[in-house]
Amino acid sequence: MILLAVPNLQGPFFGRVLEGVHEEAGRNGLAVVVSSGWGSATLAEAATAGRFDGLLICSPDDSQLGELPADTPAVFLDADPGTDRARPTVELDVAGGMRAAVEHLAALGHRRIGRLRSSHSAYTFRVRQAAFEQAVRELGLEVVELGVSLNDGHRAARAVAGRLLERADRPRAVLCDDDVVASGVYQAAAELGLRVPEDLSVVGMDNVAVAALLAPPLTTVDLPGEELGRAGAAALAALLRGERVAPVAPLATSLVLRASTAPAGSASTV
Repeated sequence: MILLAVPNLQGPFFGRVLEGVHEEAGRNGLAVVVSSGWGSATLAEAATAGRFDGLLICSPDDSQLGELPADTPAVFLDADPGTDRARPTVELDVAGGMRAAVEHLAALGHRRIGRLRSSHSAYTFRVRQAAFEQAVRELGLEVVELGVSLNDGHRAARAVAGRLLERADRPRAVLCDDDVVASGVYQAAAELGLRVPEDLSVVGMDNVAVAALLAPPLTTVDLPGEELGRAGAAALAALLRGERVAPVAPLATSLVLRASTAPAGSASTV
């Protein structure tokens, strides 16, 4: 029995991770329990109480990290490789995905970009932010940036997006830290009479199911959650067999081009 600990059970990206974990766990004769709302003390207690044979810890906030018992098999997913050098970490190339998103908007002629970034302290969001800042600096772009809590869902994102789009100097392109936030941008834009992509280009991250269902479908960075889950479960299964686990190279991400972005010159005056 293994525990997959995620920050938010309602986050659609973590559904992708769970799918991959279940697939690989089944091949290795492991059962999976998924939980959120955990902290370092909770994880340590779960490990020492013997309820689980191993732990998969996905996208942890800094406040959720602490010392795990040395003899507890554990693998970190989408986390800082320096979190625990004695344990395997499987990363995503979120920096490469963010750079691709910024470069796409710049290639369309957008020189001023709105940014709705996660307010959480997780390593994955720090990496995204650092990559974003480096890309806009190198490309000489202007930025209007606001923070949003991803755990508060699309309503919170819509409210923050509304503040961004109501500005007299609003940007004509917005890059979001996940697709749920991007859906909030769509709603805020519609309430203000703005059209995507004619008046506003929007880019998300994750490539969850909602991205293809939005109208128009959302351009987004595909973070391969299923592959992340499979790689993590395979590493944990190896640990449980007493095997040494070799370092795993960051998993590739890719920009999925859909209809939510357009050249800056095509935007109309509203």
